Amino acid sequence: MYEVTEEKGYIRIKGGESFSPRNTFECGQCFRWLPSGDGGYFGIASKKPCRIWQEEDGFCMTCTKEDFETFWKSYLDLERSYEEIAAGLPKDDFTQKAVKYGLGLRILRQEPWEALCSFIISQCNNIPRIQKIISALCDCLGDDIFFEGKTYKSFPSAEKIADAGEKGLAFTRAGYRIPYIVNAANMVAQGKVDFGFLDRLDIAEAEKYIMRLPGVGRKVADCFLLFGMGKLDAFPVDTWMKKAAPFYPGGFDASAFGNYAGIAQQYIFFYTRENKIGKSVDKPENVI
Repeated sequence: MYEVTEEKGYIRIKGGESFSPRNTFECGQCFRWLPSGDGGYFGIASKKPCRIWQEEDGFCMTCTKEDFETFWKSYLDLERSYEEIAAGLPKDDFTQKAVKYGLGLRILRQEPWEALCSFIISQCNNIPRIQKIISALCDCLGDDIFFEGKTYKSFPSAEKIADAGEKGLAFTRAGYRIPYIVNAANMVAQGKVDFGFLDRLDIAEAEKYIMRLPGVGRKVADCFLLFGMGKLDAFPVDTWMKKAAPFYPGGFDASAFGNYAGIAQQYIFFYTRENKIGKSVDKPENVI
């Protein structure tokens, strides 16, 4: 159980299982949580701005206790026991090292449209450029959000991006991805992609459903399903996972990680990328 106390302008959270802002926000699952310059991170989720920083005996957030209970606790997946999940993962040396390295990492429950659009942008791309494209998209099409005396921008709705069209997104310099972004926006805006329906599908059916969209291959689909739909059995395989694969005889078998394959994947991905493990696999190291 987390102990939450309300201070002036922020809350302090103690107890409960480990939560690491760095490991959570730097593990490749999100692109709008950035270092805030004070040792913490600043981000906007579902139009809610927040700074989060680590303390020796817990962490702090610039939100109310009510917002923590009704939104942030779920968004940060703090009600799930990652200790129990870690205890049930394979006991091989590589997996256990990855779990230990990623202690405190949590899978964010991101807004589905933002996650889908972001991971379409992410294909064959590096993190700084992904962040730059998303930042441009938000700056031009997002709604104003005021926080601590500054103005920020929300992630634009599917409707706004659909209205802008391909010509209207030229400023993002997203290249060949622009038609994919606009098509996905149109499909979501018109209700042809139904996130509620998708949520009820098993992983195999969900992959088929979302891969109908041009520009959404298996990796993008699994990233979206894991980070945008909370399907924790999704198992994205990218360049860093391919570098880790030789440490698993016969390659990866997602079923070996059970219902929490996606959490195992994040531990493995983060450990491999942070420590630059493995041989080259035909792509530059910063491509995800």
